[in-house]
Amino acid sequence: MPHIFIEYSSNLSQRINIPGLAQAVHQAAANTNVFPEGGIRTRQIPRDGYLIADGHPDNAFVHLLLRIGSGRDLPTRQRIADDLFNALCDFLAQDMAQSPLAISLELEEIVPETSLKKSNLHQYVKQRRENTL
Repeated sequence: MPHIFIEYSSNLSQRINIPGLAQAVHQAAANTNVFPEGGIRTRQIPRDGYLIADGHPDNAFVHLLLRIGSGRDLPTRQRIADDLFNALCDFLAQDMAQSPLAISLELEEIVPETSLKKSNLHQYVKQRRENTL
């Protein structure tokens, strides 16, 4: 964990570097030192169908949904949310200075009783790190 979903209006694809945005947010999650690197998953989700504010075609949005395992205290969750939101806003600052843009973030805790997982990613990440040293 975490699972990071970056949902955005598709008109942003012509205005910003979406893979760069995902990389910035992904790195911000890693930099919190709360999550194991092998557990961070970042997805880019364009939305073609949307209506924002007055419906003007220049209006855009980015919404980051951050889903994390339960059990972290509120100050830790707030720090994580702040760190990722700041990375998101920093990356989007130039676009926001020139165009209408709504930025939001929501952090959700995943209930362990209904969250099933199977992964070998941690093993591969560790091997890659050891092979590059």
